[in-house]
Amino acid sequence: MVSEHIELVIFDCDGVLIDSEVISARILIEQLGRVGVRVDFPYVQKHFLGRSWTKVAAEVRITYGLALDSDFEERYRSELLAAFETELDAVPGVADVIDALAVRSCVATSSSPTRARRSLALTGLADRFGDRLYTASQVSRGKPEPDLFLFTADQMGVDPRHCLVVEDSMPGVFAARAAGMDVWRFTGGSHLQGLAAAELSENGALTIFDKWEHFFEMAPHLRISEKAATTGHGQTRQ
Repeated sequence: MVSEHIELVIFDCDGVLIDSEVISARILIEQLGRVGVRVDFPYVQKHFLGRSWTKVAAEVRITYGLALDSDFEERYRSELLAAFETELDAVPGVADVIDALAVRSCVATSSSPTRARRSLALTGLADRFGDRLYTASQVSRGKPEPDLFLFTADQMGVDPRHCLVVEDSMPGVFAARAAGMDVWRFTGGSHLQGLAAAELSENGALTIFDKWEHFFEMAPHLRISEKAATTGHGQTRQ
């Protein structure tokens, strides 16, 4: 299912580590409605989720002829972080997978650094990654371009061919493929519920899974052995 030579697992954040995309979509729909842009969840799901803010703003400008200024972005981010404080949860089972990995891991996300750091802190995942968090703000082009994943691999000192990316969005999948990395699509986030498996997997062309308990069933060689776990010779988190 995946290369035997994987040295690094790169996790997207929203929709993979944290179940945030429905919250993000709701806040964005509300904020756009206040400036006269009427969109629904399927539209947001298709055009916005998994993309950087720059891409979202460009889509609104091109399609609706409205330039979203910095005040709009600030209001959106403020409302979103406030909602996260009371509503955000980690995706069930993901912490156990991170803890049991026999290889290194990190996060690469389209979210802003502030949002990503706070999201990981609120869900108890921050200490599992430390400073191994990379965001679209660090590259010139966000997903679906490969820049963020190539930058992440370079920072981690790993050949892109030895990386496995876990993404929930198709822009993220496209970015990982363009970077020459293996990629799986996690479909267990609440924002993907109700979509057909064939659609989610590109009619079988893409590896998908909807529960984190299935991760090591697909890649048992990425799991730390019981012996290593008891002797302390498992994955290093640097």
